[in-house]
Amino acid sequence: MGQFNARTLKKRRKHFRWHSIARKRKLQKLWKRDPLEGAPLGRGLVLKKKAVEQKQPHSGLIKCVRVQLSKNGIPVTVFVPGDGAIKHVDEHDEVTIEGLGASQGGAVGSMHGIKYRVLKVNGVSLNEILKGKKEKPKGA
Repeated sequence: MGQFNARTLKKRRKHFRWHSIARKRKLQKLWKRDPLEGAPLGRGLVLKKKAVEQKQPHSGLIKCVRVQLSKNGIPVTVFVPGDGAIKHVDEHDEVTIEGLGASQGGAVGSMHGIKYRVLKVNGVSLNEILKGKKEKPKGA
């Protein structure tokens, strides 16, 4: 335990953290709860379009789609960002989704239980479709 032993002590402490059963359970549950299983992006098929009411004190409908992930079959509710963007997303389209970026993977603002947003539709960026630069390919 000398003067230059900090690296070894830090490494040992990191290793023995896993001996705490409570900590191990907590960390393993986080991976179990995440439908994307730790990945930054996910892909899936649109099951249906729906509108979700906002939390108090806001009013209005948030346009969302229900997506079944292709990697594990878990259905998730996904926000469709942009003005009139829901018109460009149809049932049975293949969408790429990402997290909303909230702390600890939670919902943002007044969106109740919505943790993901649509990034691409049938391999084309939703942003480019909305700007009119590209067209959505017909059929998935």
